[in-house]
Amino acid sequence: MTVLTWVAGVSLPVWVWLLLAQGFFWRTDVRLPGSGAEPRAWPTVAVVVPARDEAAVLPLSLPSLLAQEYPGRAEVFLIDDGSSDGTGDAARSLAALHGGLPLTVASPGELPAGWTGKLWGVRHGIALATERTRAEYLLLTDADIAHEPDSLRALVAAAWEADLDMVSLMARLRVETGWERLIVPAFVYFFAQLYPFRRINRPGGRTAAAAGGCVLIRRSAVEAARVPESIRHAVIDDVALARAVKGGGGRIWLGLADRVHSVRPYPDLGELWRMVSRSAYAQLRHNPAVLAGTVAGLALVYLVPPLAALAGAAAGAPGLCALGAAAWAVMAATYLPMLRYYRQPLRLAPLLPFTAALYLLMTVDSAVQHYRGRGAAWKGRTYARPDASV
Repeated sequence: MTVLTWVAGVSLPVWVWLLLAQGFFWRTDVRLPGSGAEPRAWPTVAVVVPARDEAAVLPLSLPSLLAQEYPGRAEVFLIDDGSSDGTGDAARSLAALHGGLPLTVASPGELPAGWTGKLWGVRHGIALATERTRAEYLLLTDADIAHEPDSLRALVAAAWEADLDMVSLMARLRVETGWERLIVPAFVYFFAQLYPFRRINRPGGRTAAAAGGCVLIRRSAVEAARVPESIRHAVIDDVALARAVKGGGGRIWLGLADRVHSVRPYPDLGELWRMVSRSAYAQLRHNPAVLAGTVAGLALVYLVPPLAALAGAAAGAPGLCALGAAAWAVMAATYLPMLRYYRQPLRLAPLLPFTAALYLLMTVDSAVQHYRGRGAAWKGRTYARPDASV
């Protein structure tokens, strides 16, 4: 028990540090800024939606974009990237049925080497929108994201009032099945732990990230950062975009959404597993040493506390049990706000170590798939690591 006691003694101060010094990542009160002030002259906005084989979710998302109650000029550009399920035709039919904002459906053409499909679609959408509208702002949003009618208005007002170059919202993901309840809130929790929103939103801070499902960005910031060309190979494109904009001196902001929702279902563990594993190793820069450190860190932070608590209780070692239980309690307490945000039972909080173990396995699987040549696979495409394709 001596080694486990020592490790548990390390885990508890780590959790105290995470609680107090990691940007208060566990809080869920970082919401769209603004006092309600609005611009006198509303800027033109182009909404760019890259889509590949999204016909199934478009009826749940596209009408919400077309129905935006925006006081200025706004147009929607859906870029159909080689879909085989009639995505483009579905979009046109929905526009004819629902009306609303003007919709243009276009194809980006053949995907060139060195580009990810989404960013190639975004590039074509930005170019087309710039030519057609000369929009001051671009809303980059995914095909599985639904917006409340005032979403665009609120995003533009917040960007205008705070003089932000980029405003991004972490869409509220779907949480309906048992596996979604177990995995999805933790996904956002872990993201916030890696990229604390308060640090991202601090002008001059080094931390940068965004949520790719909903990004409002000034066209001048796009041009200054030379995106998406400068990040064309990025699998985790939202973080890469934020780094490019902030690195170029732009002011960025990220928070949790109230008006933006994901409609994509993840009905079973396999779907959720693929969602995480397809990009987990890319997040670690395809570095085996970073992978090993991540696995060790996840084990120390998330797995050791319950192991120490249970082993201490079973062996009659109160000191060990107390150390593990204290760390486990701090861990669970930091998870409660995210469970409340997702309106989930608070009794799920002590299960976070089990969810973390799943994420650890997903990360390892991501590396295994990478070395088997199947890393970063999505929608029928597999992307090599950047230095192999650029």
